[in-house]
Amino acid sequence: MKKGTVANFRSLFNGRGENYTNLLGYFFPELVTALILHSAVFLIDASFIACLQSTSMFATLGVTKTLVHLITKFAEGLSIGASIICGQYNGAHEYKRVGDTVSETFWISIFLGFVISAFLFFGAYWIFYFYGVSDKMIQLGIPFLRLRALGIFFAFIYFSFLAFLRGIKNTTTPMNLFLFGAVVFVFFDYVLIFGKFGFPAMGFQGSALASVIQYGAMLVVGFFVVFFNKNYRQYSLNLLPKVRLQSIKHIILMSWPVILDKSILAVTYIWLGMMLAHMGKYVLASYSVVSDLQRFAFLPALAFAQIITFLSSNDFGAKKYEDIKVNIKKSLFLSVIFVFILLLILAIFPGFFISLFDRKGAFTDFTVYVFPFVSILMLLDIIQVVLSGALRGIGQVRLVMWTRLWVCFGVFFPVTYFLSHLQMESGALKFIFIYGMFYVCNGIMCVVYLKKFKSEQWKITK
Repeated sequence: MKKGTVANFRSLFNGRGENYTNLLGYFFPELVTALILHSAVFLIDASFIACLQSTSMFATLGVTKTLVHLITKFAEGLSIGASIICGQYNGAHEYKRVGDTVSETFWISIFLGFVISAFLFFGAYWIFYFYGVSDKMIQLGIPFLRLRALGIFFAFIYFSFLAFLRGIKNTTTPMNLFLFGAVVFVFFDYVLIFGKFGFPAMGFQGSALASVIQYGAMLVVGFFVVFFNKNYRQYSLNLLPKVRLQSIKHIILMSWPVILDKSILAVTYIWLGMMLAHMGKYVLASYSVVSDLQRFAFLPALAFAQIITFLSSNDFGAKKYEDIKVNIKKSLFLSVIFVFILLLILAIFPGFFISLFDRKGAFTDFTVYVFPFVSILMLLDIIQVVLSGALRGIGQVRLVMWTRLWVCFGVFFPVTYFLSHLQMESGALKFIFIYGMFYVCNGIMCVVYLKKFKSEQWKITK
């Protein structure tokens, strides 16, 4: 074994950086937050829709979900950019500037949320038409997406509060807020879809209305939690409009590369759906289940990516450069362990989990076959997401952005387009090749990120 490998392993236990107790203390709240934001709510909602026994509805939900995922990443990117700034100010003990950043992020979020929600509402038909789905799925999706648009507006505003909490290294409060929102959603999702407790049976549309109620409730509670907590008085939080063009410019310059790089990866899920759409609604339904299950297994890596971002931003502000590297290694180490355990459970009982979303057994066999093959490459995605989170924390947001743009437009989009038009006798093999390219491209990104950290240029403050 090489000495460098031994040294890297020993650095996981040399006492530098955050200790494992603190890391796990940050991790579990972030895991719950990621579970609710990226997986659990979607899985429960999908299981309810599956009870309606309509493959068209389930496939429409899957298509819409990729779009909502993109917009959530957009809002999350703005939140991360603001949390990086808050974290750097917090690490330098400039508390008043933290409060100013929160106010400015709030008003930016209102503007962007309104524009995007209006686009979804008025452009619903053309969005589904662009996907290339059937007319039946378009008719199901238009009213669904228009209702979701209002919930997305509330989500944008809520994420501005989340930026502040994460920037000051508070992961417990966001977890509690997301737990509250999840309970609200699951209750209303159930009663509105099936018409329980005197509520009307809205079926597919009940799911969309439940999301509006969810984020509306989270926004109200989040406002009171942030602005009426005496422990946050040192930040002088105030939402009254303050025109500081230089500060707004700073937030936008920090956020737009994060928004773009997060959005471009979310776009890949939409693109994958488009490349698989010509294979029929059953393949689209299978794609929805595979992506949902993988997203569930991937949650620990997403949680550590959030953690390494705010840890790196605080350490970078305090000039603790060696601690940043050690924290990255520890985050990767823990991420791989947790993701492997979840994937192993899913791989042992794939039929059971997939059948929860396929009550008619229309696409279970196909999904069971392709799932292990497209999951093997997830290790590359773990490394990519943790390293990109660390790079954002130290302000290298443009490196992440340009790397993802180059890899996606230079490799992923053209290769998957070619594969989608390639004649193959096996539909399963074609599915594996197209989906697997997503992880291959993540591996290319890893090479770029690792090269950056091996140099000393990342320590230079810009």
